[in-house]
Amino acid sequence: MNDRVFSKPIKKQFEFDEEVAAVFDDMLARSVPFYEEAQRITEFFALQYLPENGRLYDLGSSTASLLINLHKKLPFKASLIGLDNSKAMLEQAQKKINAYKMDIELQEADVLSYDYKKADVFVSNYTLQFIRPLVREELVKKICNALRKEGAFIFSEKLISHDKRLNKELIELYYDFKKRQGYSEFEIMQKREALENVLVPYSEEENVAMAKKAGFAHCEVIFRWANFATFIALKK
Repeated sequence: MNDRVFSKPIKKQFEFDEEVAAVFDDMLARSVPFYEEAQRITEFFALQYLPENGRLYDLGSSTASLLINLHKKLPFKASLIGLDNSKAMLEQAQKKINAYKMDIELQEADVLSYDYKKADVFVSNYTLQFIRPLVREELVKKICNALRKEGAFIFSEKLISHDKRLNKELIELYYDFKKRQGYSEFEIMQKREALENVLVPYSEEENVAMAKKAGFAHCEVIFRWANFATFIALKK
């Protein structure tokens, strides 16, 4: 289905409800620049760090597209676990998993309070930015503690720049991208208002500093387009 969620006047802040879940795959493809390429890069690195019989958590797994793609590429057995607090998203994900008859575990859970088992890889695609800054760093620390040695945390985030002019230009560039994907000026402004104070992005430097403060030995960007980036943080 095509994303037309913000073609009408909004009445509430952004939520991952039934309306959004039904069109989420289209929303991602048209709202996140080079989304498919960033996903392929995420899959590549996840497969580098996930051993046979290992465990991978996808935080904010939405419709499980990443987990399904990983399952297709895995040359051995491993545990793939998707966590999401949106029942609507999990329902869409389960339908896709059932269609492929794949062994992927989904759980309705709060990623902040979830009791993680030891894992080899954590993935978080555009999820941290929806978590309040006060507890975001605690989650990253929890992820680091749950990772085995040599484990990896791969995460994608929308970014800000602390240079006011550059930040404004990055936003203008992004809105131009969205227009080229068929979104109207009205839809772009509606979504921006709905996400106000819901999505709180960090800068590239702040994301790297957060990972290192949480205990990761190394963190760097492995893909970036303007104000969107994918990071990898390594536990030594």
